[in-house]
Amino acid sequence: MYFASDNAGPVHPQVMDFMVKSNTGYAQPYGEDLLMDQVRDRLRDIFEAPEAAIYLVALGTAANSLALATLTQPWQTIFCSDVAHIHVDECNAPEFYTGGAKLTLVRGGDKMTAESLRACIEGEGNRGVHGPERGPVSITQVTERGSVYSIDELTALTKVAKSYDLPVHMDGARFANALVTMNASPADMTWRLGVDAVTFGGTKNGLMGVEAVIFFDPKHAWEFELRRKRAAHLFSKHRYLSAQMLAYLTDDLWLNSARQANANCARLAQGLQTAGAELLHQPDANMIYAKFPRRIHVRLRDAGAIYEFEHPKQGDPDEMLSCRLVCDWSISPDLIDEFLSFF
Repeated sequence: MYFASDNAGPVHPQVMDFMVKSNTGYAQPYGEDLLMDQVRDRLRDIFEAPEAAIYLVALGTAANSLALATLTQPWQTIFCSDVAHIHVDECNAPEFYTGGAKLTLVRGGDKMTAESLRACIEGEGNRGVHGPERGPVSITQVTERGSVYSIDELTALTKVAKSYDLPVHMDGARFANALVTMNASPADMTWRLGVDAVTFGGTKNGLMGVEAVIFFDPKHAWEFELRRKRAAHLFSKHRYLSAQMLAYLTDDLWLNSARQANANCARLAQGLQTAGAELLHQPDANMIYAKFPRRIHVRLRDAGAIYEFEHPKQGDPDEMLSCRLVCDWSISPDLIDEFLSFF
């Protein structure tokens, strides 16, 4: 019963099979492999963006940090949610890779609002040489609390950013999960709204370790290439990144895996609610924040269930304690039902 993170699930068999098939003969290094040409074509087609510049790295932190560094000057500040991954979980990598640009936090939870973003932007860039200049807006989709921005919400945020002539970055570590929830097109969720760069995640959705960075304006291409190489994130045996991503994009595997992960989450969320648990956020995709009694947590942990739970096991057995539960594509209905049987 493993619900700690979708990072911990297995690599999808179709991906593994394709990597094995790709492990023959020789291939040009450093992203010059023929598989990467196909990846670019597929992603440009999927995003309806024939001029997009597309690159692969192995880590989400590298993807976010290098993309933001390409959009940001060292004397600027990046606007993001106060629970954004780039703030909470990346060990100041965005600040490091941008050469010292700061993060300005838009308070109010996982979802920024147009009003809160505008107020935050207004608070910066007005102290001349003594303060940071305004820089990119970074939006996380799916958010760190499992919510999904609607098209209207994204439009409102990008309109605010563009009214100040600021670029927009989307952290799409769970991009596919958000997309299937919204039943939208990738273009509708990104460049048509004014998003300039996307981190298109794969690792959380069945890949071994690869993320795509997509710039819809190719003017950013050369700078990103230089930054990726200088940061030691340009793989010599790049074809193994390309093979993963190409398998992911073949026969809608990326969408089907996300649909399965979301369906697993919906099954778990419904069971939790039926059992009397409190859902702390709307579980729009594949992540749940819930609260239920300590005695149930103790039973689950004693039975070997693994999930994010940071409270002591000792204490009032009826005290309601919070946790995070994440479903990936590979969790079986039987494991979900076994978890729910402890309530």
